[in-house]
Amino acid sequence: MAGNGDVELEDIRRRKMLELQRQHEYQAAASRQAETVEAQRQNILRGILTPEARERLGRVKMAYPDVAGQVEDRLIMLAQSGRLNEIIDDPTLKDILSRLVPQKREIKIQRK
Repeated sequence: MAGNGDVELEDIRRRKMLELQRQHEYQAAASRQAETVEAQRQNILRGILTPEARERLGRVKMAYPDVAGQVEDRLIMLAQSGRLNEIIDDPTLKDILSRLVPQKREIKIQRK
């Protein structure tokens, strides 16, 4: 009977290893796909933003990743649909960002 238990245990181990290999392959494929998409996004942005504007967007991405993502998505969408007729320079990007970046609230502390 002990031999039968060993066979079952080995079968369970083999199935678990196959499952782990499949998960690893799936994660690697998803990672490669995400890298490809990000590379395509950066190529599009390189074509529609001046170097100064790209640099500013990179700094905004550090502070406000969600806002930078929204701006990137919108610019890419406009470029792909053909509605973006000119390269976005730094002042234009500043204007776009000023509409989206949350304004700082002034907090006053009054002592009584």
